[in-house]
Amino acid sequence: MSGGGNNVVNKVFYATSYHPIQAGSIDGTDVAPHDNGVRRALLCYNAGLYDAFGDSKAAGDPYCTLFVGRISHLTTEDTLREAMSKYGKVKSLRLVRHIVTGASRGYAFVEYECEKEMGRAYEDAHHSFIDGREIIVDYNRQQLMPGWIPRRLGGGLGGRKESGQLRFGGRERPFRAPLRPIPHEDLKKLGIQLPPEGRYMSRTQIPSPPRRKGSVSNRDEGYNREEEFKEQRSHVKREGSYHSQRESERACRRRSKDKEERSRIESRSDRKERSRIKEDRYGDKEDVSGSKRSNHREERPHKRHKHRGSHHHRRSSSRDHHSSE
Repeated sequence: MSGGGNNVVNKVFYATSYHPIQAGSIDGTDVAPHDNGVRRALLCYNAGLYDAFGDSKAAGDPYCTLFVGRISHLTTEDTLREAMSKYGKVKSLRLVRHIVTGASRGYAFVEYECEKEMGRAYEDAHHSFIDGREIIVDYNRQQLMPGWIPRRLGGGLGGRKESGQLRFGGRERPFRAPLRPIPHEDLKKLGIQLPPEGRYMSRTQIPSPPRRKGSVSNRDEGYNREEEFKEQRSHVKREGSYHSQRESERACRRRSKDKEERSRIESRSDRKERSRIKEDRYGDKEDVSGSKRSNHREERPHKRHKHRGSHHHRRSSSRDHHSSE
């Protein structure tokens, strides 16, 4: 969160994560707690004393759950369900009541069947009336806003003016454009954790709730995300060199991998060729040729023997002939 300027003076600032000191500041630039509630919330924040998922009653899908506040103490579960069913099918509803008296605490959690229905209620049900009382709605910050500290521990957002402990950064009471930049160097010297960042939006824009990873964009559902798209485009420009470097590294790895694959294939073909040549030189073919040569050698003396036999037969026959004469 930077200092004020012409580009942000007519805009408001919404926090994407929770920090007690920042929430207690009208423009998010305070560096020290200004009331006992912020001190208590800061202690819980630094010590990790609050477990956002420790409430066993907080069941259901947080991305489909809507927070409804400033409900009349006379409003019942049936009346609230009937009013909130106009925006979608209500899967479950929990009207928070006092653990001893059973009286309504003035807020509830409504879970819808899908994120689309919750988004419709998030946009249309805000500042609507139930039993003659104007209500406010917000997403389930207890489980979806990092670092969240509830109001009973000195945190929370919003609040009434007469309480003297206002909290800022939420949908109902966003941060004003900062009059001065946050003194990051002073915070580092004092050992104070830096407040989280957020995003600037115009007063007419509706801050979108956190979306589940991989979910479809809600541009067609009425959400105005022009500012978010601008931030993404500027982020892409800033990270352009980084991404180009990543692309070149991936291309280099791809080329080296292809080269290794080709070398493996060539070595495999070379081994096959060498084995084939070796077989031709020392393998079965040699045995066959050798057997032929051996058979040929064996046959030659046999023929000579046969030839000698015939010659001996002719000489013996000639002797007989001479003797007979």
